[in-house]
Amino acid sequence: MKIAIQGFEGAFHQVAAQGYFGKQSAIEACATFSELVRKVKQQPDVDAGIMAIENSIAGSILPNYSLIKNSGLHVIGEIYLQINQHLMVLPGQQLEDIREVHSHPMALLQCIDFLEKHPHIKLVETEDTALSAKHVRQKKLKSVAAIAGKLAAEIFELDIIAPNIQTNKNNYTRFLALSRTPVATAPDANKASVYFHTSHERGSLAKVLTKIADAGINLSKLQSFPIPAKEWNYYFHADMEFDNPAHFEKALTKIEPLTENLKVLGIYRKGKTH
Repeated sequence: MKIAIQGFEGAFHQVAAQGYFGKQSAIEACATFSELVRKVKQQPDVDAGIMAIENSIAGSILPNYSLIKNSGLHVIGEIYLQINQHLMVLPGQQLEDIREVHSHPMALLQCIDFLEKHPHIKLVETEDTALSAKHVRQKKLKSVAAIAGKLAAEIFELDIIAPNIQTNKNNYTRFLALSRTPVATAPDANKASVYFHTSHERGSLAKVLTKIADAGINLSKLQSFPIPAKEWNYYFHADMEFDNPAHFEKALTKIEPLTENLKVLGIYRKGKTH
């Protein structure tokens, strides 16, 4: 399978793609999330996509919720990835040789406690963690290290001289698997992603949430978004967890009269952590 990802070869999106679709899956690198959606929709040789949707530290990636809602794509699954950042160099280089560290601004920030212990090292912001690793290899940059994931070190044959340098060791990113066509609901499906509008009347959202709870559903995510054409009106993205798909169908029946534009983005199996 060929999987569209945001980022470059060796990026965490590729790790997530291999974790969900298998080690043999090929990638279609995309510079932006919009390009990822477009390629999954329009490019025949791209089978699916994998898209980061939220991080346990940074929170939701809000534009991606809107991208998925407006794309017409289907959520077919999810995967949680522990984000471990490593300091990597050309073989033979040592920590005391390093004068610059290159990486994405978020990765530099995630590793700031480690980096502040080495004040002589200059921090250089780049557009991607894996691309930083690639540049160290291709340009044979001595005295320069990159911060990236283990896969990037393996692909570009760099030595990891300081592993797991992220400050917070419990940093996870949730990725959604996206497809042009829906998949049949598996008997063991226990999670769904939906979105809906509610009226602007007082208590309208509370009524919806009560019906969801009464159906035995655990609401694991509720994200609100303004509706551009209607001031102070919102639509909601909801992730629901359940023991039986029949419970979810019951909940849909209960909330449909209380909502507008109710749409199921996907029914799938709750993701595992890699």
